[in-house]
Amino acid sequence: MYVNGVLKGKLLENELLVQQAASNSKEQFANSPDLKDALGHAIIDAFDAFDAHTAMSKQALDSERVRDGLKDILLGPAQLYEALRERSNTADKRPNA
Repeated sequence: MYVNGVLKGKLLENELLVQQAASNSKEQFANSPDLKDALGHAIIDAFDAFDAHTAMSKQALDSERVRDGLKDILLGPAQLYEALRERSNTADKRPNA
């Protein structure tokens, strides 16, 4: 729930990540400093907002290795990249208001 729900949900709201996923390969996206920064902010937001996720967020904030593992999960089984690209494709198909 923490990774696939909380963190992925926060990252899906990030318009810059949506644009980057639409414009780059998955490998390029995975190496983006913006993804690294956005993940850090999502962890901090989760730390502040959800008492149940405080321990996991603290571990992630204290360890780059844990953050890298979270990123691997998000880009692998959680399919963050694919979800961001889908969000971009959906936005491109909406009529202008």
